[in-house]
Amino acid sequence: MTITVAAFYQFIPVPDPRALRAELLPVAEALGLKGTLILASEGVNGTLAGESAAIDGFLDRLGQANPPIDRLELKRAPAESIPFRRLKVRVKREIVAIAAAEADPTVSVGTYVDPADWNALIGQPDVTLIDTRNAFEVALGSFAGAVDPRTARFSEFPGFVDAHLDPAVHRRVAMFCTGGIRCEKATALLKARGFAEVYHLKGGILGYLARISAGESRWNGSCFVFDERVAVGRDDLV
Repeated sequence: MTITVAAFYQFIPVPDPRALRAELLPVAEALGLKGTLILASEGVNGTLAGESAAIDGFLDRLGQANPPIDRLELKRAPAESIPFRRLKVRVKREIVAIAAAEADPTVSVGTYVDPADWNALIGQPDVTLIDTRNAFEVALGSFAGAVDPRTARFSEFPGFVDAHLDPAVHRRVAMFCTGGIRCEKATALLKARGFAEVYHLKGGILGYLARISAGESRWNGSCFVFDERVAVGRDDLV
């Protein structure tokens, strides 16, 4: 049996998240998937694991949902076993909580930077590089020279921005997170607060590690993931 762990999200207006849950939950159950799927009026966010064919089937079903969720930011990784004990499909206010209404990626986000172009961007001296993850994640690994906001949860990030960042001083800001979703919220927040040049790593750390060779990588350490694997490195993703 070939097991795949799929991490995905998409910011898209969802008029009725509860109806979408009723639509998707029995599909995921029938396919034997485990993990978590979060639904909100701003989109979907999930990490699911199961047989590779079952993952493919569920992703195809997302594309047929109401509304169609067919432009996912998606990362797949092989696993020896399913790293989740059960399936959870939840409706929440946000698919990733930042508690700042102006942080709306459906209105405005920063500039996406492909992993192949990331090293060149963060190597420029006028770019402020910020790790948007929580302190316990940063402790396992990060990009060299990145600022650690020392947050315990993502909802503390707006406070870090208020206390430590100034659009008149920090004219070019690049941010990253595990898979890209927190960065979309973070760049939307900075754009709404007047920061002119804001960038984020497309596909997040996981996308970078999967595509950039060990010899070229500027990543140090491992990447925390929210499942029984705890942390992954490049060799776990390629």
